[in-house]
Amino acid sequence: MQFHHNGYVSGDPRIQPAAGVGIDRPADLPDTMDVLIVGSGPAGMITAAQLAQFPSVNTRIIERRPGRLAIGQADGIQARSVETFQAFGFAERITAEAYRITEMIFWKPDPQDPSKIVRTARAMDDEHGISEFPHLIVNQARVLDYFAEFAQHSPARITPDYGWEFKTLSVVEGDEYPVKATLVRTDGPDTGTERTVAAKYVVGSDGARSGVRQSIGCTLSGDQANHAWGVMDTLAVTDFPDIRTKCAIQSEAGSILLIPREGGNLFRLYVDLGEVPEGDHGKVRQTSLEEIIDHAQKILHPYTLDVRDVPWHSVYEVGHRLTDRFDDVLTEEAGQRHPRVFITGDACHTHSAKAGQGMNVSMQDGFNLAWKLGYVLSGRAQPELLGTYSAERQVIAQNLIDFDKQWSSLMAAKPEDFEDPSYLEDFYVRTAEFPAGFMTEYQPSILTGDRNYQELAGGYPVGKRFKSAPVTRLGDNNPVELGHHHRADGRYRIYVFADAPAPGHDSKVEALAQWLAESEQSPVKRFTPRDSDIDSVFDIKVIYQQPYTEFNFTDAPKIFRPSTGKFGLTDYEKVYAALEGNDIFEARQISRDGAVVIVRPDQYVAHILPLEATEQLATVFDGLLVEQTA
Repeated sequence: MQFHHNGYVSGDPRIQPAAGVGIDRPADLPDTMDVLIVGSGPAGMITAAQLAQFPSVNTRIIERRPGRLAIGQADGIQARSVETFQAFGFAERITAEAYRITEMIFWKPDPQDPSKIVRTARAMDDEHGISEFPHLIVNQARVLDYFAEFAQHSPARITPDYGWEFKTLSVVEGDEYPVKATLVRTDGPDTGTERTVAAKYVVGSDGARSGVRQSIGCTLSGDQANHAWGVMDTLAVTDFPDIRTKCAIQSEAGSILLIPREGGNLFRLYVDLGEVPEGDHGKVRQTSLEEIIDHAQKILHPYTLDVRDVPWHSVYEVGHRLTDRFDDVLTEEAGQRHPRVFITGDACHTHSAKAGQGMNVSMQDGFNLAWKLGYVLSGRAQPELLGTYSAERQVIAQNLIDFDKQWSSLMAAKPEDFEDPSYLEDFYVRTAEFPAGFMTEYQPSILTGDRNYQELAGGYPVGKRFKSAPVTRLGDNNPVELGHHHRADGRYRIYVFADAPAPGHDSKVEALAQWLAESEQSPVKRFTPRDSDIDSVFDIKVIYQQPYTEFNFTDAPKIFRPSTGKFGLTDYEKVYAALEGNDIFEARQISRDGAVVIVRPDQYVAHILPLEATEQLATVFDGLLVEQTA
């Protein structure tokens, strides 16, 4: 964490100074705004949190509840999400209070007595070291709390406007604030009052019954699996030996997915209620809590389950639905206008809860969209950037649904349905990278480049998330994770992996550094506002091949030692060396001739170029970013 660069900070350094619209932000919902976010779930709150880093953008987030969420349905936090939490500054704190999944245990009928279950296999949760971050279980409400804290402590000072429900919207092109949204008051003495607000953009993060989705003519289409599950958060006394470990339990009486929860005693049971008959018309959703408990007790035989308290329970039918677009631009309008209304999360994709994907994928929707809105509204980027949101995320949602259909059907299957008795656990291990959130791979676009130079950095596939690795920071000689310094501050990262010569000697990296700092064609020169710090748009870091003991921080070119803040102090966190015994060049397959790795604000690799490819680097952001002349 960096602070003090504008003067001594004696309080909580996580609280950034208010700026722009964050200064004297009105407590009441105004009549006009740049962005109106509908819904304060995971997708909505991460959108607000990222936009809070753009102080010139007036963002409001409305929620029909009268206050914060007390208990949420979602609880699975995949490693990719924890990486994202690191960018928002709360990965360590939420990990400390969460339950950590390290393995999954499989139970099946005892071959000697099929009426009983026995432990048959164990599988490590991250056998291949996909991420240095863990797989967590924690209440969705706590995730929202952390994002809300980040948004409130950011320059724009965003807080939810509770007690407002979205009703409908219309778009009047040509107006400064073209999206007219009708809202209804749901709390307070003026409950029932209607009002209309106007926004430049609206983001519908309002769940599976999304009113925003309906307003733009989108529908969720897909299928039901005709299979029902009862889910309950449980406090119980039991002799089941693995009650504090994630388990897939298959018995003659049905199946259970057991998820231990945070706090040491709470656990969640997804209880198989069996096939839903045709013409049920939702009757299965009336299954009582007592029936769910009774069925769970039968599945766990010969073990006992004495339920003492159930803070929350529900019944749902497995369904997989997706919209064909995530914004208001119709197919026939593509290329003719830019989107004004977007939908995220459950508003555009729904699926089962058992793969732990809903909240995780929804947050990546919001992260993907928010920085793009921030760039366009703050004058950094062309409006064409907004069209990439639906193009990128709709494909990812389809991949998720395809995977979830497999997983949910396997969880509902009976042991005798498997030709290979170990198929379920083998599938869990074989596909671990997908549910962990690391199979997302954005295709070439105005935002993401081709793979012509992929061999220069094989460990950083273009379009996939930037995977961290340990390095030595020259400013203080500390070993650190390189990727952990990618904060959700809206900046691009340019990682310059040096060629063989040591700093201070003639090399490709020395020539590149001079070009970045001095050439009028340099992205730094063209796209950084004249009155801003030189690293306000591009955070440029260098990683040398030599051990840190063989050179000094001051040997690195000045572009990697920028002066920042009102006092022009040196930033000491941009020069790194390969860590002896754990060389990032080897770990991430970086060419010894060096490479430039450009990473988007949402942590995905956008381009890989040779160190000498200044002509190509000069055009990377053409048609995307806006040149800053003022």
